[in-house]
Amino acid sequence: MKILISNDDGYLAPGIVALARVLATFADVTVVAPDSNRSGASNALTLDRPLSVQRAENGFYFVNGTPSDCVHIALTSILKEAPDLVVSGINQGQNMGDDTLYSGTVAAATEGFLFGVPAIAFSQVNKGWEHLDTAAKIAADMVKHGFPQLPRPFLLNVNIPNLPLDEIQGVRKARLGKRHSSEPVISMRDPHGRDIYWIGPPGAVRDGGEGTDFDATSRGFVSVTPLQIDLTNHHHLDMLDMPFK
Repeated sequence: MKILISNDDGYLAPGIVALARVLATFADVTVVAPDSNRSGASNALTLDRPLSVQRAENGFYFVNGTPSDCVHIALTSILKEAPDLVVSGINQGQNMGDDTLYSGTVAAATEGFLFGVPAIAFSQVNKGWEHLDTAAKIAADMVKHGFPQLPRPFLLNVNIPNLPLDEIQGVRKARLGKRHSSEPVISMRDPHGRDIYWIGPPGAVRDGGEGTDFDATSRGFVSVTPLQIDLTNHHHLDMLDMPFK
């Protein structure tokens, strides 16, 4: 089994190191990840400058670009043949609800999916890497399972509570929840007196009811959400009344 691994925390992040180590025990893995933290990069591709690829002492490739850049370059240049699976993560912090639209972790998996390769994004619910060994084992077990009942390609978003393995309650399939709008930006002045802004933290959970990823993980379950790319609002499409020819 050939697996391409990427992330958005950068090639030195503990999450990707742990993931690569555990998957390498049963698969042929290639790691292509950003040279630094690219959290929140979403599905951006770098089109305004060339990208460079370097290889670290541990064999990981690292790219001065986004998570999507990394997977794109890997699939079209570095790898001689398509992998059986693209795996992204393990991310430091949750990617649930609306956060999936901004997530570089999910974007790396999505890029593989767009190339016709099954893909899974793994995230820990809380930051800090606590119980990373649990997340790595769960990720490995899911990869081994392979989800044979799903059509190929598939795109899965997995969030794992930061708990010891014996405290994980199980695995639940879940839909994406929703958040309120993000908190206001944090404004300040730089040393030259110019206004600068930091993007504020995400908003509170608005829809975290039964069946959502927020609910599942809050109860100690691993959440698994199948994602799709079709953004068409089919209901509104049927309602459109065009006022011109």
